[in-house]
Amino acid sequence: MEQGPIVIVGAGQGGLQAAALLRQSGYEGELTLIGDEPGLPYQRPPLSKAYMAEGNADALILRAAEFFDSKAIRYLPETRVHAIDRVSRRVGTDAGDLDYGHLILATGSSNLRPPIPGLERAMDLRTLADAERLRGKIATPRRFAVIGGGFIGLEFAAVARKAGHAVTVAEAAARLMARAVSEHMSAMFLAKHRDLGAEVILGDPVSSVVDEGVTLVGGDQVAADEVLLAAGVRPNTDLAEVAGLVCANGIVLDGRLLTSDPAISALGDCASFPDPRTGRMIRLESVQAATDHARHIAARLTDKGDGPYAAVPWFWSDQADYKLQIAGLAQPSDRAEVVSEDVVLRFDDQDELTAVETINNAKVHMKTRRSLAGGEPVTADDARALIG
Repeated sequence: MEQGPIVIVGAGQGGLQAAALLRQSGYEGELTLIGDEPGLPYQRPPLSKAYMAEGNADALILRAAEFFDSKAIRYLPETRVHAIDRVSRRVGTDAGDLDYGHLILATGSSNLRPPIPGLERAMDLRTLADAERLRGKIATPRRFAVIGGGFIGLEFAAVARKAGHAVTVAEAAARLMARAVSEHMSAMFLAKHRDLGAEVILGDPVSSVVDEGVTLVGGDQVAADEVLLAAGVRPNTDLAEVAGLVCANGIVLDGRLLTSDPAISALGDCASFPDPRTGRMIRLESVQAATDHARHIAARLTDKGDGPYAAVPWFWSDQADYKLQIAGLAQPSDRAEVVSEDVVLRFDDQDELTAVETINNAKVHMKTRRSLAGGEPVTADDARALIG
């Protein structure tokens, strides 16, 4: 079991979960959780959904202040970590230097900012402060232009349309959520958003943001009072890079979720790790992945398990009355088999199941998630039989 102090940089859901699980698993040493935002750690997924509709910030809080005292976790909000000294095992922070026996980096990700002139006029939706600002804009009728047709942009678009606002989604790719789902699911959600009354523009990227809205590469202009940037994220690796850790589309980890320095682990959006199924390096932007990473790291540091990370990825997105759930992880090239309007199976070139996409079908989602977690390849015939 790790004996020295443990420092966790990043107080999102993964970082907080790592701290809680370390205590739950029996770690009794010094434990510090550092976050750069004010207030208590909170959930991010509802920012573009429930919070945007209801505005209840208290419902986002993951743990009350008393939790940190009761578990002897030193929590440092609004604190920036500016350096890691790997030789002396010390991190430099705004609150002073902290020694560590083991360091966990949970630095997350930040909005990708394409080189679009005028982008400083656009709003972000990454933090609670971002969400509070954006929610203030939907109090009165507005025209919104959303740059990006991924989960966040579409979730906000659905909420804004329900509130009666005019919404235009501009997606540079030829279809919605192209990195995450099959063509069938893209088409289903395109139809849903157009039915909601949103204008969706595909394959025509935004070339500039202007006072009147946005201009597209094709020359058309979209009139808007407010512009939301939702064009993807980038991993926050600056701290790790300056410290000399190996980084490539994230902080590079081995199968145990250790960095190139065995005294440092990483988790969540900032981490690039081997896919348990293929061995290919992947980076997942998912609360569930961050939570699973935290569980694995806490088990390793408390001698409760030291095998390779093997959790099955899963994702979800709520858009109007559609709940998209994805069990597993498909590549864009994986074959899609449309079983029904609400179920799509994905298969690799060996005809093994890689993912299952569903809409409002929790039963199939859970059955296939359990099957993928079984450790054995799931054949096409097995997958079809599983969903009946």
